[in-house]
Amino acid sequence: MKTVATAFLVGATVVFFVAHLLLVRGGPGWLGYLQAAAEAGMVGALADWFAVTALFRRPLGLPIPHTAIIPTKKDQIGNSLGDFVGTNFLAEGVVRDKLHRAEISRRAGNWLAVRENAERVTAELAAIARGAVTVLRDDYVQEVLEQIVVRQLLKRKWGPPLGRVLGGLLADRAHHRMVDMVCDRAYDWVRGNHDLVMRVVSDRAPGWSPKFVDEMIADKVFSEVLAFVWAVKVDPEHPMRQAVDKFLVEFAEDLRSDPATIERAEQIKFQIVEHPDVQRFIGQAWSTVKTMILDAVADPSSALRRRLSEGLISLGQRMGDDAEFRGKLDGWLEDAAGYLVRHYRGELTTLITDTVSRWDADETSRKVELQVGRDLQFIRINGTVVGALAGLVIYAISELLV
Repeated sequence: MKTVATAFLVGATVVFFVAHLLLVRGGPGWLGYLQAAAEAGMVGALADWFAVTALFRRPLGLPIPHTAIIPTKKDQIGNSLGDFVGTNFLAEGVVRDKLHRAEISRRAGNWLAVRENAERVTAELAAIARGAVTVLRDDYVQEVLEQIVVRQLLKRKWGPPLGRVLGGLLADRAHHRMVDMVCDRAYDWVRGNHDLVMRVVSDRAPGWSPKFVDEMIADKVFSEVLAFVWAVKVDPEHPMRQAVDKFLVEFAEDLRSDPATIERAEQIKFQIVEHPDVQRFIGQAWSTVKTMILDAVADPSSALRRRLSEGLISLGQRMGDDAEFRGKLDGWLEDAAGYLVRHYRGELTTLITDTVSRWDADETSRKVELQVGRDLQFIRINGTVVGALAGLVIYAISELLV
């Protein structure tokens, strides 16, 4: 395009000199019009060449003021561009309006509601999880587990929180199901162990006692025990049950407030944590969890991935159908974006200014010229043509006025 634009200038120059020589030698009058047009075209072409060249470099290498604008004003251009983007594109009102009109939650919900898309997202999340788990060093993770999780558990007293949990269960009478199960098992055990009761009584009976007496006593003991267990099983208000409730209530209160009980709970805590099996479990916890995660994310038919896909589909359907839910999501997104541009707009625009400031001035000029130079060369061509037409019109008017 530079060659084409320069060819227009050369062409106008050739026409001017040819017309001028012919006029000097007595050529026809219309050559004056051609000479004036060519002369004005030369001026226009030279003026626009100077203007275009001055943007990127110094014309003919001369230190003319206000030339080589892009290389010398590179940093100012970068700052101005950053300010322009920050003011017109990263303004909080602009960002909120754009997000509101985009209806991101509705469009995302409709997209997620399609099973293929949900499975695609699940596969991507599985790949991310697999990569994250693989990158983590086992010894570091294990150390974190031991230092943070285990030590935090050991630092806190177990008695008061256990007492509160037990107290809540007792208040809700949720423990009655456990008591019922114990009573059922106790009754079934007693009923199925008649021979064991007989043997225990016989072993404890005096040697001089007749065997039939031992059997009668054993039968009586068995019947009484069975009747007692049955009564406890079927009577919710049995004194034995009430005694258990009273014991549990007092125990829960002691766990919360009795120093001796709390101290015993602490001793039991340390005994549990220091047990070899527990220590072995803690040492292998991350390896076990890691294996479970890798197996789950690697298998497309695993329960984890199926549930995640179904959860994404359900979320997408709700986002598509529930306008109130969509409004909340869009509101959260707009608030988050507003907070970012309100507090970090300067940091975001520095991406532009810092990048431009690191560019080499001459290289920047060449890059910009390659991007917009073709259109600028058309300015030179248009300057030649428009200058020629203007010169022709001016010459014609001057001839008419003579």
